[in-house]
Amino acid sequence: MRCGVDPPRPHRHRLARKCDTGAERVRGVVAERVWIKSRQGDAGSDGATGEGAWRLDAGGRWTLDAADAATAALDAIQLAKSASAVRFGLAGLEALDTVGACLLMGLADRLTAEGRKVTVLDARPEHAALIDAVRGAGKAAVKIVAPSHHPIIDMIAGIGEDSIAAGKEALDLIGFLGLVTITFARLLLHPSRLRVTSVFYHIQQTGLNALPILGLLSFLIGVVLAFQGADQLKRFGAELYVVNLLGVSVLREIGILMTAIIVAGRSGSAFTAQIGTMKVNQEVDAIGTMGLDPIELLVVPRAIALMVSLPLLAFYADIMGLFGGAVMSYATLNITFGQFILQLHTAVGIGTVMAGLIKAPVFALVIAMVGCYEGLKVSGSAESVGTLTTKSVVEGIFLVIVIDALFSVLFSVLGV
Repeated sequence: MRCGVDPPRPHRHRLARKCDTGAERVRGVVAERVWIKSRQGDAGSDGATGEGAWRLDAGGRWTLDAADAATAALDAIQLAKSASAVRFGLAGLEALDTVGACLLMGLADRLTAEGRKVTVLDARPEHAALIDAVRGAGKAAVKIVAPSHHPIIDMIAGIGEDSIAAGKEALDLIGFLGLVTITFARLLLHPSRLRVTSVFYHIQQTGLNALPILGLLSFLIGVVLAFQGADQLKRFGAELYVVNLLGVSVLREIGILMTAIIVAGRSGSAFTAQIGTMKVNQEVDAIGTMGLDPIELLVVPRAIALMVSLPLLAFYADIMGLFGGAVMSYATLNITFGQFILQLHTAVGIGTVMAGLIKAPVFALVIAMVGCYEGLKVSGSAESVGTLTTKSVVEGIFLVIVIDALFSVLFSVLGV
């Protein structure tokens, strides 16, 4: 081959040389620190010869700094329309980054789109790996699969997935209850480790501070029950038995259930929000780093406080509910307070009162466990705090109603 092409000199904006050697012509384009040249007549293994075979060679530093110059060099490349096979040599590359790889592969893709067969040659291993990565990233696309299932099948599948998730959540909650039980047993062996100040603080927050709202709602519930019961019993001339209806319903079910629901919405959500905020601020992690047990420090005091305050709140709600019923009975049926108390003593006994109050510690434990468990699950952001606080309230009320139903069945079987 008798053709000499001088190596491109830097900082020359463009250089074009031609050297006719029979079947071979060479064109070179130099732009700042990058260069690319083309020549005709290199068949290689493509099988194309003569006018159909072309060779491209790129060299220099194909990096972000030379992007404009590289683009200009690529735009200046012209191949004959008869060029069917192009061999793209990269042996002259001194440096290559993702920008240079994108530009070179853009040229290769453009030639391929024009119907030419492009073969990349002589690339260094690191350059070849980068080019493959860039090419793969450029071709990566999200495959959208059209739904092929029936909507009813999808709905059933969704219900199944939600059921499995609920089952896993229940198992995790049971495991958390076991962890709290072990921690509580350890505190029984070492009572000095119990945060008594924290317990009394949470008794005040969950108990004393809940008296106004709980008393008002219980009073109004008693008023409504007495009014509705009296309206129905008047038809049978059994107005006095509204006291029986009120006593049994309030003492066995309404009082404790109303108390548990209010506490779940008020204190359960507060537990989740407080502990969740500590999680977001990494205070719980700091407690563990200091060698303290977050369960012992955060969960057990809240659980003990709620187990103490909820039975007292339930008894208070029973009294306020009966008082509201007595006021309405006097206003609508002229039943005096003395008659009301006498009839109430005849209708209900201590077993009826205890049937309601015995549920209180169980409800308190469930509400505290759910609130603290969801709080410890918080991660990442304030949005997580809000989401899990809502979830805590819903789960707490749901479990309270389910357990109350189980108690009703158990009491019916035992004849209580």
